[in-house]
Amino acid sequence: MPIKEIASWQWNGYAKFHQSRINLLIHIVAVPIFIFAVIIFLLALVKWDLLSLVIAAMLIGLSIGVQGIGHNKEQLPVEPFTGAKNAVTRIILEQLYTFPKFVLTGGWYAAYRNN
Repeated sequence: MPIKEIASWQWNGYAKFHQSRINLLIHIVAVPIFIFAVIIFLLALVKWDLLSLVIAAMLIGLSIGVQGIGHNKEQLPVEPFTGAKNAVTRIILEQLYTFPKFVLTGGWYAAYRNN
């Protein structure tokens, strides 16, 4: 499935998979950490700074792990990944596009307020 279709599919179902207040609070903290860590990771690659690469990778892993714990608090579990490529694509897309869009369009606040 092309990225554009995955993005549309992910966005269309996003609110129903993000209703738990605990999960919403985890995401509002963990996603910016993920974004920050990706930026640090890319800069560290350019500079070939091994320590920063390791720290950034650890932050990325921590962010994803904590969000996984948050998703366990949801009544409706997320759709399972169909493979490694699907997992990486969906995770990166959610972190860098779908969740920020959810926040900027008011979806996060509405979900938090209504649950």
